[in-house]
Amino acid sequence: MDKVIRDGNVAVLYSPDYGAGWYTWNTEHPAMLYDPAVVRWVEEDKPKDDLARLEATLEEKYPRCYLGGMRDLQIEWLPVNTVFQVTEYDGFEKIEVLKDMTWQVA
Repeated sequence: MDKVIRDGNVAVLYSPDYGAGWYTWNTEHPAMLYDPAVVRWVEEDKPKDDLARLEATLEEKYPRCYLGGMRDLQIEWLPVNTVFQVTEYDGFEKIEVLKDMTWQVA
């Protein structure tokens, strides 16, 4: 799986606005969390003239993907090997890191 790694951190894509999730609506395609072309597009401030081409590429790369959360994408930089999950409520995604979560044992 291709990932963008800089200074020991991995770029993780998520959609923190209500409406549609990015990864949580595409869990069958975990590579969408890290896709280098999408990371580049977000870092370039989401140029509209590249959007149609990028969407076509993603639809070919990830069959039956849903791209509704794409316009709201942001990047969270996590240290390499960080255990995390992406949660979603009504399309609003957030990244939860294992070390920051409180777990209970029955």
